Amino acid sequence: MFSSLSAPSTRRSARGRGVVRLVAGPLMSGLVAAGVLAGAGTAAAGDGTAQVQGGATATIGGLKTYGTAVIHDDSGDMEVSAGLFEMSVEGGGMLQTYCVDLYNPTQRDAKYHETPWSGTSLGANQDAGKIRWILQNSYPQVNDLAALAAKAGISSGLTEQDAAAGTQVAIWRYSDGADVDAADPQAEKLADYLQDNARALAEPSASLTLSPAAVSGRSGGLLGPVTVHTDADSVTVTPPADAVTSGVRIVGKNGMDLTSAKDGSQIFFEIPEDAAAGSAEVAVQASTTVPVGRAFTSESRSQTQILAGSSESTVSATASATWADKGAIPALSAAKNCAEGGIDITAANEGDQPFTFELLGLEHTIPAGQSRTVTIPLQEDQAYDFTITGPAGLQKRFTGVLDCQTQGNETGDTTQTLSEPSPATVGGTSTGTNLAETGASSVTPVITGVAVALVVIGGAALVLTQRRRTQD
Repeated sequence: MFSSLSAPSTRRSARGRGVVRLVAGPLMSGLVAAGVLAGAGTAAAGDGTAQVQGGATATIGGLKTYGTAVIHDDSGDMEVSAGLFEMSVEGGGMLQTYCVDLYNPTQRDAKYHETPWSGTSLGANQDAGKIRWILQNSYPQVNDLAALAAKAGISSGLTEQDAAAGTQVAIWRYSDGADVDAADPQAEKLADYLQDNARALAEPSASLTLSPAAVSGRSGGLLGPVTVHTDADSVTVTPPADAVTSGVRIVGKNGMDLTSAKDGSQIFFEIPEDAAAGSAEVAVQASTTVPVGRAFTSESRSQTQILAGSSESTVSATASATWADKGAIPALSAAKNCAEGGIDITAANEGDQPFTFELLGLEHTIPAGQSRTVTIPLQEDQAYDFTITGPAGLQKRFTGVLDCQTQGNETGDTTQTLSEPSPATVGGTSTGTNLAETGASSVTPVITGVAVALVVIGGAALVLTQRRRTQD
């Protein structure tokens, strides 16, 4: 349970006052949301801060090893492709993933970020730990298919396609509560074995994070600590780009310049005494294998994935510092909170005066020396765009789309019947064997027309938003 900010206040402070501007998109679902919000998210990414808490960033490449599954629902039986996706990691490395979001589409070349379960539908899924058990006890973590077949009581053996399909089917039964079977008898036996024997395991730790993600304090001292959490042997530390001119140093707890760190290391920002009020960011990077069971979410509403295997991959994280010599000195960060259905905005004030800001028409105050968290409620699939301003020109923007539930739980959308996987895109047609078609609606022609209209409306809304910001 997260603590809330102080009760709404009518007091207005000339110093330390902040403003939050919210631009929330309309509630949309299915392919319409995936197509329109993907474009909006990309536009905002350049000057916004997505809720990325560190780890691997990757681009989905396609469904590589798969078989066929059959979904049973009120509309009948539908065949879908089921199996392993591959992703290419920024900076180097490859990931293998399964889908935990059956009824949503996969966007071509969607970018994904390593995400804690709390930022996905897994956060509220009591069976999430069983999915991790399935991942650790099946293909590709268990690549001895003869041994896997023997454990599952499959006398005729397993192919890689059978193993991938059976594993995906078992996962869908827990991730989406789907009534789904593997078309191949061997794959179906594996799915039943995995489902029947799965037991809950704890969520795996992130490959790399910095905690807290933001710190603040007075100039002329050390700001921090920021603690490194990683399973890598070591991480490289990159100081702020303007460190030479600003005089800001990144140091360890001994006060020495820090260029590398390890799990548990503490990082500090050393701020010159005469530094003008400002902010800076430190970045850390490492090469490691990402733990099996880590979730991956996209910048658009491309179906959520869960990690089944990782090569040595590049992972990274950042943390920021804000400083001043007096007044309110806020440190701001955000994270998705799917259990509460919203975005957690955390504000810490290390200054000597209260930090006050407005949020959804209400005013909130962080007393000097205190830290509070407020959960901003949003509807599923709702786009959000928060800009919090503070003293000395501080601006922190958070953008994204709330994607906390599987589409099947919300709308009962169905999937198209296709013999091979193909790109799931708004208004697109199948031209090859690329991504899984799970999540493609059977009303695609209707959605296409609606999506085009929404794109036009969305463009006009963006223009109006920009004009309003200019007037503000």
